[in-house]
Amino acid sequence: QVQLVESGGGLVQAGGSLRLSCAASVRTFTNYAMAWFRQAPGKEREFVARISWTGSNTYYIDSVKGRFTISRDNAKNTVYLQMNSLKPEDTAVYYCAAKEGAPVVVVGLWRYWGQGTQVTVSS
Repeated sequence: QVQLVESGGGLVQAGGSLRLSCAASVRTFTNYAMAWFRQAPGKEREFVARISWTGSNTYYIDSVKGRFTISRDNAKNTVYLQMNSLKPEDTAVYYCAAKEGAPVVVVGLWRYWGQGTQVTVSS
C-alpha cells in the first residue's frame, strides 16, 4: 500500500513560481516511478510530468517543457514539481501518482494517487 500526500499549492500571479511536494509512505520508494497530473474544472485529468525510480529519466507534456521540473529525493521518499513562469492556464488541482515499474503517461495505468493540491494562477 502506498500513501501519497501533496503540498505546496496556492495562489500565485502569472509569471510566478511554486514548488509542489509529494511525500510517499512506502517501504521501498525506489520501486516506484512517480508522476504529476493535473485536472482543471470541467476537464479531464491530464499528464504533466513523470520520473523514473532513479531520477535519470524524465518526461513532460509539451505545454510545460522548459518551465516545470520534476525531481525526486529517494532518501526522503519525496517527489517534487518545480513550476516556474506560471500561466493562468496552469490553474488546476495537481495530483501526485505512483506505479511500480516503468513510468508511462496514461492516466489509467497509475495505481496510487494523492488527494491533490490546488494551484491557482491569476492574470
